[in-house]
Amino acid sequence: MAGRRGKVMVADFINDGLEIEQSILGEVADITALDALSEDDLVDRIDNADAVMLYHCIHFSEKTINRLKHCKLIVRCGVGVDNVDRVAARARGIPVANVPDYGTEEVADSAIGLTLTLTRGIHFLNSRLQRGVYPWTYLQASPIHRLRGRVFGIIGLGRIGSAAALRAKALGMRVVFYDPFLPDGYDKAYGVERAETLEELLAQTHVLSLHCPLTEQTREIVNAKTLALLPKGSFLVNTARGGTVDPMAVVGALASGHLAGAGLDVLVDEPPVEPSELLIAWRDPNHPAHDRLILNPHSAFYSEEGLNDMRVKGSQACRRALEGLPLRNIVN
Repeated sequence: MAGRRGKVMVADFINDGLEIEQSILGEVADITALDALSEDDLVDRIDNADAVMLYHCIHFSEKTINRLKHCKLIVRCGVGVDNVDRVAARARGIPVANVPDYGTEEVADSAIGLTLTLTRGIHFLNSRLQRGVYPWTYLQASPIHRLRGRVFGIIGLGRIGSAAALRAKALGMRVVFYDPFLPDGYDKAYGVERAETLEELLAQTHVLSLHCPLTEQTREIVNAKTLALLPKGSFLVNTARGGTVDPMAVVGALASGHLAGAGLDVLVDEPPVEPSELLIAWRDPNHPAHDRLILNPHSAFYSEEGLNDMRVKGSQACRRALEGLPLRNIVN
């Protein structure tokens, strides 16, 4: 970048004064927040970017990547990279990086929070009593089982899955995971058990918690068929990616009573497109999902500290790219 200042574009999500980004990049680049709500908002605005900071509000497809004239890095300021076409970026010689560790604690805490809220009947009882369904007694939520010794099943033992595993262990739960891409030995390192197949995991799981990326292998990995493999009365928690779960299969499993509860922090469309069968069931006081389903607006990642980490680390990645330093966390 010798001889000129770089141009860093913050594509979406962040639209404030950019003080955090300025503190890291201000010496070497001009930073612009584009505040895009769709990919079309980037047309004729991002072409001259030397680096792009991308969050989760928009998709970054081949058509946008091909507009980039001299981009040195696209950094996805988050863990999941399913909203950026990494293959197209690779074809153009543009590295794509992520920020894999910014919200590890927050998402793991949220997964355990949903687990406790569901398995202890907290949400169920509050929902029913709030709308006047009596008697005023814990028996409405029975049977509630002690968590100690119950299986906390994890799909994907990455950073967040590992953090969730340690928290579940602290509750006395038996932790079993399925992750065909993880080398041997992690079960011994974390003191957990490995399931060789998804079917083996599901057959013994009391709480199923997803911590995997969205790929062709994991798309709707939780569906009507796999939910049926869970023991009757089990629970589902998803703080990973909405596309890993078929939401209508969840509604069906709640309606049949096979699934005792579900907590979904993420959905396929965010916000969900109205009218949505999922939302209709969730809002209907006469549907089992009303009391047994928790929906959150993709908030598990959020804390003030985590958001700051995301912005700082994304900015640091851009500065390394502009200064020609070795890049980290490249995912393409």
